[in-house]
Order: sequence, then structure tokens, then C-alpha cells
Amino acid sequence: MARIKQGKHKAFIVFKGENSTDQQTNAGQKVGWRPLVSAVLCALLLAACSKSSVTNPAAEGQKKPPAEVGYIVMAAQDAPMYTELPGRVVAYRTAEVRPQVNGLIRSRLFREGGDVKAGSPLYQIDASTYRAATDSAQASLNKALASLHATQLKAQRYKELAAIKAVSQQDYDDAQAAFKQGQADVAAARANLNSQQVNLNYATITAPISGRIGKSAINEGSLVTASQATALTTIQQLDPIYVDVSQSASDALRLREALQSGNVKSNGRTAVKLMLSDGSEYGATGTLSFADAAIDQTSDSIALRTVFANPQRTLLPGMFVRIVLDNTTLPNALLIPQKALLRDTTGKAMVWVIDADGKIAQRMVTTGQAVGQDWLVREGLQAGDKVVVDGFQKARVGDAVNGVLVADAASAGDASAKNAATASTNPVAAANSTQGK
Repeated sequence: MARIKQGKHKAFIVFKGENSTDQQTNAGQKVGWRPLVSAVLCALLLAACSKSSVTNPAAEGQKKPPAEVGYIVMAAQDAPMYTELPGRVVAYRTAEVRPQVNGLIRSRLFREGGDVKAGSPLYQIDASTYRAATDSAQASLNKALASLHATQLKAQRYKELAAIKAVSQQDYDDAQAAFKQGQADVAAARANLNSQQVNLNYATITAPISGRIGKSAINEGSLVTASQATALTTIQQLDPIYVDVSQSASDALRLREALQSGNVKSNGRTAVKLMLSDGSEYGATGTLSFADAAIDQTSDSIALRTVFANPQRTLLPGMFVRIVLDNTTLPNALLIPQKALLRDTTGKAMVWVIDADGKIAQRMVTTGQAVGQDWLVREGLQAGDKVVVDGFQKARVGDAVNGVLVADAASAGDASAKNAATASTNPVAAANSTQGK
């Protein structure tokens, strides 16, 4: 057992065992620890409450001003409607070169990958047999002509003799028949000569069209046959050039209904823009050549063909491109900058607007296609709404803000960057900006 003993100047504690009979109390007083601890805790609590009750007049006098945000006022306008469709580049004309006579290839007369003109020689087939056949046909023609001359003279003499009854009618008829047969023989010989001349000309294979020629499928010494399945080479005309695209039948039907109802107006343009596979725009515009009259049953789409000038041979057959049709206009359209469009946690589109009380409100919207740097808004906004385009990080939904009209939405980002740069170079402004955040 522990007890407290107090002397003249100090108190001390004496520890005794359980069996001790010491009952020393003559010089001391018993002191309780629990009241002392309670008193100390009360004093500390009162001191803390007294400190927290002291107010700072300077802090109460400073209030956070409303955040400054940039906004635009929605206004209805005529918006061009763009239809973007995927397509493939197709040669304006394509010719597969094949031999029309049999023979051995003696020489190749073109450079692979180069440009050729129509009628330029490409291959030379061994023409010795065709030249001999042509000479033989020429000799046959000469023989027929000589025979014809003799029969013609005989027929003329028999005609005069028949008039005076110097020869029988039978002899006259035989002379006339021989003359006509001679004429037929000359015609046949001449036709045979022409045929052999054609074969001789076919021994020199020429380009059927002008364009860029591909690689050769055969070399010198190869045996070729007339109208064989394998083409010797291919020529493609690249200037001008086609771009074939397809549009779904449902989209074409909706566009036609919109035009008929007046919701969309035709601007009468037939110019077509072309976007290359790397995202860049092709330098020249094209024209819509035709739209197919039937729908492809396998893809449920309509085939469209456009024509583009291609003097630099930038477009090559087989390239994947996208065309942009700008032939309709949407009246009374509402457009917002792309940076003004936000997404909620579910991915739905929304914008911030400044309501009549000067506070930020959230508005769900339905967007259409992109028009340049803007989004077409189909539902959720109306003319006169103030849409926030800058200062999203300075405020939250429900906060009162100080709206600043942005004349050009594209300049909002530049203004924000300029303000940030000014704050970074001005220590006082930077400190105030940091304190406000």
C-alpha cells in the first residue's frame, strides 16, 4: 500500500507491504490525485475555448469574389451540312495488255512504271512468219488481178460478137461468168492480204490507252498466245481519276426526306472535298459524277462516283480516302465550340450555362455532326442561352460567377493562357490566384 507523507517542506510517499502495521499520519495530510487532474484538464479546455473565440477582423473582411468565366450567347445561323463518306481511288481507265497473235517475245520496248502514250510500242513478237504470210497474200492478189484482166477483155469481146450473132449465147454467158469469178477471186485475195497485214501489225504490241504502265509479266524469249488469260502488263490512266464511295440507303433516304420537308436546303454545290489517309486535305476539289440508280443488295448502300484532277499523280488506285460532300445547309442551327462540350460520368453530353441568377447550371444536350471546329446541337439549348466556354476550373455547378462575353470562342483559350502568363510574372497576382483557389 502507498501513502503520502508530508514533511515541513515537501511531501513524500511511503510504500508498505500488505503485512505492514505502519499507520504513520502525525505529520502529513492525505492528498487525492483525481481532483488535481480534473482541475488541470478544465484549465486547458477553458484556455482553448478562449483562444478560438477571438476573431480576426481582417479575415472576416475578406470575401472570395465570384469566379470569372467566359461565355458565348447562342444564336441561330445557317450551318453547312457535311456528309463524309469512305471511298477508294479507282483509275479513270484501265487496260490489260494481251497478245493477239502467237509467237516469241523478241524485245520489251517500255520502262516499267513509266508513262506511255496510246499507240506506243510495248512488245515485239517475232514477225517473220507473219511477214512471209503477208507476202504470199500479196502474190495471190497479184495473180487474181492478172486473171481478172484477161477474163474482163474476153467478156467485152464476146459481148460485141453476141450482138451480131457471131458467137452463141452460151459462150457469151460463160465469158461473163468467168469475169465475175475473177472479180470474186481478187476480192478474196485482197481480204486475205488485209488479214495477214493485221496479224503482222499485231506482232508489234502497242499501248491501247495513255497512262502509267505497270510491271511486265513476261520477259524476252517467252512464248505468248493470242488472247491468253494472263495479261502481259497493265496501263492505268491516272489523270483525271475516280474516287468511288458508297452511302447507306437509310442516310440517303433521310437526306431526301429532309430536303423535301424543307428542314435542310440544297445549296446547289456539286464540289467535293477529299481527305487523304493521313488526315490532310487534297489540294484540288472534285465533282460528283453520278449516283447509281440501284441499291447494292449485299451492303444496302448506293454507289457514288466522284472525279478529281490528278496532275501530280498524288492519288493512286487502291488508296483509302474520305470525301466530304458540302451540298446542303441546315437553317436556324445552333453551334457550340467543341471545347464547350462536357461529359458526365456516364458519358452523356452536357454544357454549362449561366442562368438568370448568374449561377452555373448544368444542361444536358444532344449533339449532331461536327461543323468545322463546332458541334451541332440538336436538343437542349435555345437561342439566347449563355454557354460557358472558358474558366471551368474556377467554378462549380451552382456557383455564382462573373460572366465575360467572348466574341470569338476560339480566343477564349488564348485569353485564359494570357491571364495565366500574367499571373506567373506578377507575384502579387500569382499569390492572389493561389489564395483564391
